[in-house]
Amino acid sequence: MDLGLRDRCCVITGSTGGIGRATAQLLAEEGARVVTCGRGEAPGVGEALHVRADLGRPGEPERVVAEAGEVDVLVNNVGLAVQRDLVAVTDVEWDEVWQLNVMSYLRAIRAVLPAMRERGKGVIVNVASTSGKRPSTSMPDYSVTKAAVLSLSRLVADLYGGDGIRSNAVAPGPTATAAWLDEGALADQQAVRTGKTREEVLEAVAKGRPLGRLAQPEEIANVVAFLCSDRASYVTGAAWSADGGTVPIII
Repeated sequence: MDLGLRDRCCVITGSTGGIGRATAQLLAEEGARVVTCGRGEAPGVGEALHVRADLGRPGEPERVVAEAGEVDVLVNNVGLAVQRDLVAVTDVEWDEVWQLNVMSYLRAIRAVLPAMRERGKGVIVNVASTSGKRPSTSMPDYSVTKAAVLSLSRLVADLYGGDGIRSNAVAPGPTATAAWLDEGALADQQAVRTGKTREEVLEAVAKGRPLGRLAQPEEIANVVAFLCSDRASYVTGAAWSADGGTVPIII
């Protein structure tokens, strides 16, 4: 299916791995001019440009947009999630997560809006989380920031729909990426918190979905790509769940 993205400039933040990388690869296969960015090396998925940037720092999302040129599609995907207790999260940790998970999105959106409004068209897709719809008690700061992303997505849709700009969010559930599967990542963190083994944690998380498994990053990328495309030309202000049928269970 032709998504109508050929030659469109698509910026995907946090695209050196996981959902962002899968999205970048899919959009490149659709013929888009893909700009990847993040703290790591270029993902090598057919991107036209890679910009190394620490997106949690003021000025960095704006620099990425400036280097990309005329942006047709912005996919905000970068994020940080850590398992911890609400009362134990320090102000510094709250600010770190807020800067990356919310402010990087806002800064990138502010950077692309003027040109999109002038052209009378543009697409913004923000990767949120089911934790933004139902908070995860083991990821309080992450959950609050993802709820903010859902609100920001709807706000942009309401404010700029008349300028031809569509803004939507995607809310994935647990996905088989480094964020969950790497050593010391969420599965291991949750194992420590609950006294379960890593395997028991992943099994429980999978069973918490009607589909009985974690998502693959490509499955989330498919939803993002659709929302980026002309096939979704009448879709804005939406928060699309891609979570296997349910929000995460609390364990």
